[in-house]
Amino acid sequence: MVIIGIIVAICLLFIIGVYNTLVRKRNSIENAFGSIDVMLKKRFDLIPNIVATVKQYAKHEETIFARIAELRSKGYEQLNNDDKANFDEVFTQASRRFIAVAESYPELKASDNFMHLQRTLNEVEEQLSAARRTYNAHVTDFNNTVMTFPSNMIAGMFGFTPRNLFSIPAEERVNPTIGNTFQS
Repeated sequence: MVIIGIIVAICLLFIIGVYNTLVRKRNSIENAFGSIDVMLKKRFDLIPNIVATVKQYAKHEETIFARIAELRSKGYEQLNNDDKANFDEVFTQASRRFIAVAESYPELKASDNFMHLQRTLNEVEEQLSAARRTYNAHVTDFNNTVMTFPSNMIAGMFGFTPRNLFSIPAEERVNPTIGNTFQS
């Protein structure tokens, strides 16, 4: 009877240990996504300043301005984490096209305000990239725990499921060619 009690106690301690590990790793993912969220919001708030600066110089680029305004009007704060990841992909593509158009105006490139805003955007993009790497490292660690034996049994009992990595859209993985760079 004592041996059975010891075995049950060991199993219970094992389950508690794995459960606590899963919770800590899930919380690390949420914390890492919080960093991404902060950077996305910072970039989201920076873009209108760049748009306003560029509008002064590029009156006929209305389609890009309209696309960025449409994205901003979606209400970033109301999005869930998956929608924020999807929004990030679309917003990144639109802002890159926008910066490419903006750089085609020499008088704009000479503007101190625009250059400051562009440097700030580049810094935010670098911080966002670092935050994505951190998030993906935490997700990979969590997913490894959730998917490997014996912790996968405990994860399944308590509803822990693998998370999605923050991924780069397929079109960003392709090396750009000069011909594609100048097409709209």
